[in-house]
Amino acid sequence: MAVALFSTLVTLLFGAQIVDAVGLNSVTCTTGHVTSNKACCPLFPIVDNIQQNLHGGGACGFGAHTALRLAFHDAIGFSIHGGKGGGADGSILIFNTTELAYEANAGIDDITSVQWPIFQTTGLSAGDFVHLAAAVGTANCPGAPRLPFMFGRPHPVAPAPDHTVPQPTDSVDSMLARMADAGFIPAELVALLASHSVANVVDIDPTVAGIPLDSTSGTFDSQLFLEVLLKGTVFPGTGANTGEVKSFTTAEMRLQSDSAIANDHRTACEWQSMINNQARMMLRFKTAMAKLQVLGQDTSKLIDCSDVVPVPKPFSGPIKYPSSFSQANIQQACTEFKFPSVGH
Repeated sequence: MAVALFSTLVTLLFGAQIVDAVGLNSVTCTTGHVTSNKACCPLFPIVDNIQQNLHGGGACGFGAHTALRLAFHDAIGFSIHGGKGGGADGSILIFNTTELAYEANAGIDDITSVQWPIFQTTGLSAGDFVHLAAAVGTANCPGAPRLPFMFGRPHPVAPAPDHTVPQPTDSVDSMLARMADAGFIPAELVALLASHSVANVVDIDPTVAGIPLDSTSGTFDSQLFLEVLLKGTVFPGTGANTGEVKSFTTAEMRLQSDSAIANDHRTACEWQSMINNQARMMLRFKTAMAKLQVLGQDTSKLIDCSDVVPVPKPFSGPIKYPSSFSQANIQQACTEFKFPSVGH
């Protein structure tokens, strides 16, 4: 009788019913979802809302790609030395009129204008919404890791300052210095760039707006790491625009920053190590994103609600060279290790 009464009380208060023998670890929400913490129950309907209204019913498309981009631009406004913003707090959504004026955030207004009305229906803090949308969107891409999600960020109190987001035109020295200031080592920057495997470019060349950065932009895989090393011969649109370098094909754009990181002696071997190594890419990206999504946050006050994030479909690989290309077309910057074997 006492157990039944307690279970009923929990259901009334938290929308969940305890289902494990101990009654402490696992709960079934009124929606039927199972979670490790009753405080996560309200998030499941919000995830459904995000999937339907932001991510096109669970697609690895524009909503997913841009949510991931927004999460990075939001969180990287932070310094381990202080004075550079609140990190992963959603300030880019709340203080959008300020932060969207920054050159590095060109094109972000298209993302915030879509996210804003959905955010307003959720009751979440801006930081929780931005980083939940990114985790859920990433999960829609086959091959992606299931990203963690920490719940309970306070509302942002101020915009991040300008010059905190690395740009495609930045030197490697500048990018590594900015990332180090936020607490990331060079290998973690390479890991975060795995997000470009499901990215599209809108603002560098309007004549090819939406062009992908690799040939499999609907799949989280290491095709990006391979194709950036193929000798560049052409531009996809109007020519040499600021922020791009020659690609191997007119069907995709190559960012100047990706090319620079792929070829710099401090990052080239880490870049190369991702090629045809899906497990490494997934683990490195998941670890770096877990760090990114709590920058500036007191994690002791956050709740692990990672089990609200959908489970991504597995990678069906392997990657392969584009038609008529082979290792002979690779410009290998890391010579310390044998180049990974890739099929055709």
